[in-house]
Amino acid sequence: MPAKFEIYKDKKNEFRFRLKAANGEVIAVGESYPDKKSILKGIASIVKNAPIAKIEDTTVEGDAKKPAAKKPRTSGPAGKKPAAKKPAAAKKPAAKKPRTSGSAAKKVAENKPAE
Repeated sequence: MPAKFEIYKDKKNEFRFRLKAANGEVIAVGESYPDKKSILKGIASIVKNAPIAKIEDTTVEGDAKKPAAKKPRTSGPAGKKPAAKKPAAAKKPAAKKPRTSGSAAKKVAENKPAE
């Protein structure tokens, strides 16, 4: 029996595929696709590109190019640099309130002088 792509639906009812070798062992699995037309296009792309694909091992230093560092996102329009951040103003420490306990606290709350 030759290798085959097996299409199935996952728990979320999305289409997925698995590539099975001639001995029936699963040797690759695919991402989810919203419909059958999309998954068939994905499989066709794999069949077309896999025979000419190069192997790039990113786990070994010197064997392959390191992935480019991602640039930080900007919230402004494309091509526009984000505004420079202003230095944070020094905060004044909050004034501490005197601690009161028991009946003294009750009298303070009622605006009565403590005894």
